[in-house]
Amino acid sequence: MLDMELWFIALLLGTGFVAGIINTLAGGGSNLTLPALMVMGMPPDVANATNRVAVFLQGVAGSAGFYHNDRLPRHDIKAIVVPTLIGSVFGSLLASYAPPGLLKYMLLGAMLTMTVVMLVKPSVVAPPPDTVPYLVRERPSSFPILLLAGFYGGFVQAGVGFILIAAFAGSLRYDLVRANALKMFTTLFFTAIALAIFIYNDQVLWIPGLTLSIGTVLGAFGAVKFAIKAKPSTLKWFLFVMTLVGCIAALFSDL
Repeated sequence: MLDMELWFIALLLGTGFVAGIINTLAGGGSNLTLPALMVMGMPPDVANATNRVAVFLQGVAGSAGFYHNDRLPRHDIKAIVVPTLIGSVFGSLLASYAPPGLLKYMLLGAMLTMTVVMLVKPSVVAPPPDTVPYLVRERPSSFPILLLAGFYGGFVQAGVGFILIAAFAGSLRYDLVRANALKMFTTLFFTAIALAIFIYNDQVLWIPGLTLSIGTVLGAFGAVKFAIKAKPSTLKWFLFVMTLVGCIAALFSDL
């Protein structure tokens, strides 16, 4: 059922590459990779677990790229990472024993809200140049958003980038490049917890997962280079389009 034929290898590499770009610059790449894994015959829970291999390695590549280009803020990183880790533990445990469709409409509602906000008041998720970011302790409302992002990321992953950007750009007021850098870094941490739980429950298929990872890592490296050079308005419109696409994907997804 899961023989790695050339067609499947090409599918995983191609979707992985595109997903790596989308996840680094916005979010929702797992809406491509999860169906690609299920096309191979994987049940949703195994596809969800196997996908985390690619998400984790993509997070390593993206975080390293942003760090190398001095775009990864580190002064408040502990306060940012802790709530996402707490949420991811509970989300990952739930994902191992419950159908992931439970959060479908929560995700859809969050992305629809973000799409409307970006149309009506884009400065909310794209702060003006030279805006000084807040610390988590200065914006207590960011804590539950980070907690929710960690929970959802541990649960199913697809679309978690939108929630994280809402926290980093919308609440803490980081620019989109640094918000994406923080998104990749925090995703790396809570994905590690989720992946460990899925490995313990023997739900990961390594060969498809590592094949997919090659594509996502290459996509992440390319996207970081683009993000560093792109105009803020370009990143904002890319985020808007991917949020809209993510809404459509979430609406028709079985996840």
